[in-house]
Amino acid sequence: MTSTFPPPGLARFNDLEEAAARAALHEACAATEWADRLLAARPYATVDALYAVSDAAMADLTAADLAEAMAGHPPIGRPKPGDPTSAREQRGMAGASEELKTEMLELNLAYQEKFGHVFLICATGRTGEQMRDAVKERIGNAPEQEREIVRTELGKINRIRLAGLVQEEAA
Repeated sequence: MTSTFPPPGLARFNDLEEAAARAALHEACAATEWADRLLAARPYATVDALYAVSDAAMADLTAADLAEAMAGHPPIGRPKPGDPTSAREQRGMAGASEELKTEMLELNLAYQEKFGHVFLICATGRTGEQMRDAVKERIGNAPEQEREIVRTELGKINRIRLAGLVQEEAA
């Protein structure tokens, strides 16, 4: 017999007071519109349902909403001090050489100069070299093309962060 109850971690998220749920979602993505959409769709029966709403909300974000989301992300190679999430996600840069870190800083600045926002990539599982190569490749994109790549990368990051939010507690 299949259970009709959501998994424990998702049930915890469903049961959070709105302010606590909003704060948890803000940790996943700084876009207010995205969080509003996810809050409005609670309760979720499955994690896949949560992901589907997240993906749909991400697809509908305006350029201003995307800018708000990106403002919550530190540059690659410079995770927010005291933020274990950005440090974990950017682990691929942690052991990078000083030369690579310097190159990433220069590329980040050039990218930001061109596009007006930080270089955003789903860094989880990527090496420093892979991130460097990605910024080198993407800096030549047109702004509209880059905005859609950023939207896709944010969607990946949001899914990873949502998975962490609704994971089951260790026994």
